[in-house]
Amino acid sequence: MDGCIFCRIAAHQVNARILFEDEHVVAFHDVAPRAPVHVLVIPRQHIVSLAQVAPGEQDLLGRLLLAAAEAARQTGVAGSGYRVVTNCGASAGQSVLHLHIHVLGGRSLAWPPG
Repeated sequence: MDGCIFCRIAAHQVNARILFEDEHVVAFHDVAPRAPVHVLVIPRQHIVSLAQVAPGEQDLLGRLLLAAAEAARQTGVAGSGYRVVTNCGASAGQSVLHLHIHVLGGRSLAWPPG
């Protein structure tokens, strides 16, 4: 989608510290990290948020979660623990209208968040 920063990152039109990618997902380091490890995992397909995922897209959701686990392994937080979060809508803190999963780790994370 034109103008979507995450679509532009996926298309390599905007520089990002890409951790890994395949034909379905891209994982990259957040430019404003909230933890020592803060990776974003996005689908290449433009979907606004989890609320807009169609019933037939369960394979894509599985790929996103597997990619989040891989991001945790590659950044070294899989053993110590990490948090996987997706924000859905403005009240939840979603600031980019493209479905994305945050992988946070590298320190103790408080609960409840936010």
